[in-house]
Amino acid sequence: MMQSPFVQYLSLGAGVLLLSTSAIFVKLAEAPSGIIAFYRLLFTLLFLVPALLLRPKDREQLLRLDSRQLKLAVVSGALLAVHWVMWFESLRYTSVASSTVLVSLQPLFSIFFGALFLQERVTKWGMAGVLLAIAGSAVIGWGDFQISGEAFWGDVLSFASAGVISLHFLFGQMLRKELDVLPYTTVCYTASTLCLAAYALIGGQPFSGYSCQTWGCFLGLALFATVGGQCVFNLLLKYLPATAVTMGILGEPVGTIVLAFLIFGESISLQQGIGMVFILGGLWLFFSIRK
Repeated sequence: MMQSPFVQYLSLGAGVLLLSTSAIFVKLAEAPSGIIAFYRLLFTLLFLVPALLLRPKDREQLLRLDSRQLKLAVVSGALLAVHWVMWFESLRYTSVASSTVLVSLQPLFSIFFGALFLQERVTKWGMAGVLLAIAGSAVIGWGDFQISGEAFWGDVLSFASAGVISLHFLFGQMLRKELDVLPYTTVCYTASTLCLAAYALIGGQPFSGYSCQTWGCFLGLALFATVGGQCVFNLLLKYLPATAVTMGILGEPVGTIVLAFLIFGESISLQQGIGMVFILGGLWLFFSIRK
């Protein structure tokens, strides 16, 4: 069933929509960003591990991981943690808009890494779709860009985090050809959780003392944004190149704006509307004519 392109793209769209809830939960959570990321993945593992243990094939595959597969999965998880840390740190120096637009460049990194390591190619129309969608992200955040030495360092961190998350998806694409989604994701997220725990400890961020609402946000991030969003991306990496997955994620700002309108009553400005049209147009161009 998942081999059907229609099902793949429908699943990608659903995953992006669920990933879009992450901004809502983060906005409602009253905790340091490192702690939010840590509990997001820790609670995700609490959902995934029982599912893995109930599937004999997945348990056996996990126990039979060779050293190469284990190392790649651990590195993939570490890259995910590094991405989050770099992106969170970038927000201390530059504007949300600048950081978000720069991290949205990840499809360009995916195209480069795919061509370099996997000999993948994107058509000129596919590239046009990528650039149009990135332009849409820039339009949405245009009014909040900053120019200063401090902002430049934040922009560098955000730009680098886009390359790091693209490598994470590249490793995922390579491993998903050999492993089922639960063994790969469990090892990957375990490594990432340990890295984030170390980051929180080094930063002196408390692991307790949060409100019931914040704990609920941790659970929501795990269940909706991660299990329903990022885990779906890991599932699709067996069938779609990392470039297609990272391209689909560019639809996240559209989902976030719509959800903020429905949940918080935030108005959608003309500028946001134009940006959303650009993003959706770029996604259509990429996925309909990329072959």
